[in-house]
Amino acid sequence: MGVVRHLRQVEADEAGIDLAFRADVHAGLSQAQKAIPARWFYDAAGSALFEDITALPEYYPTRSETDLLKRHAAAIADAAGPGRAVVELGSGSSTKTPLLLEAIDPAAYVPVDISGDFLRASARALAARFPGLAIYPVEADFTQPVDLPREICALPKLGFFPGSTIGNMVARTAVDLLRSWRSALGEASLLLIGIDRIKDVDILERAYDDPAGVTAAFNLNLLERINRELDGTIPLENFTHRAVWNDVHSRIEMHLVAACDMSFCVDGRPYHMARGETIHSENSHKYGPRDANLLLRAGGWTPLATWDDADPAFALILAEATALRSAP
Repeated sequence: MGVVRHLRQVEADEAGIDLAFRADVHAGLSQAQKAIPARWFYDAAGSALFEDITALPEYYPTRSETDLLKRHAAAIADAAGPGRAVVELGSGSSTKTPLLLEAIDPAAYVPVDISGDFLRASARALAARFPGLAIYPVEADFTQPVDLPREICALPKLGFFPGSTIGNMVARTAVDLLRSWRSALGEASLLLIGIDRIKDVDILERAYDDPAGVTAAFNLNLLERINRELDGTIPLENFTHRAVWNDVHSRIEMHLVAACDMSFCVDGRPYHMARGETIHSENSHKYGPRDANLLLRAGGWTPLATWDDADPAFALILAEATALRSAP
């Protein structure tokens, strides 16, 4: 059946600029601790750079998760059963997706991603590989409410949330997202989610600050995107990439560090940064087994099975939608 249609659920102005991107950049640069949500890394250039990151020897999450999918595909298929619509959150280039689709014999596939270019390219590639599968790409920010294609409304659903992307969010936001998708996927739905484990700090920091500088380029591309799309004058040469483990919050933090005092404009609005000041661009939280299960339960999902025998440690967790209790 191939790619049936492409649904766009991103609000943009007359020039095609994402309105939420503009709002988040101005809000983030106005804070005492400047911060921009990590989802804005993923324009076409950022998405391509992230694919390069996943191939780096230091970046273990993709390797570990792919290994888990390959070795436990049969068990995942047995637990999920056939005939489900697979809804992938933040699909990107969908490199891991074929492993899941080959195993579970789905009725449809719905990739949801904020990067339209990558979404369309990956949907075409999967359509060629799975010619009998109905594919409904949805260009949307999966952290916001998303309307799923009407064609899959009556189907049982399997949410697929790989890559430990849930770790980019603080616990409160992660729980809200899980609850939102519990509602969107509906009763009798399942969720297969990748969650990174806590491990040696040296392994973690190398994964987010590789010697080749690919992660640094990925981080700096956020500033390039601001300059390009929001008429920014940010001097990229005055920023450096930093990745550091925050033990209190159990997370890797990525920052863009000002190497000197500077002033710049975005959309004509002036901003100033002092030497050593940072733009906090990403969190990547790591979870122990109990913490991960607690997070899922708080978000409306009951863990059914866990596969976490990867090296370095990573987990794939299959959970079912917790039954909603009626008011007394």
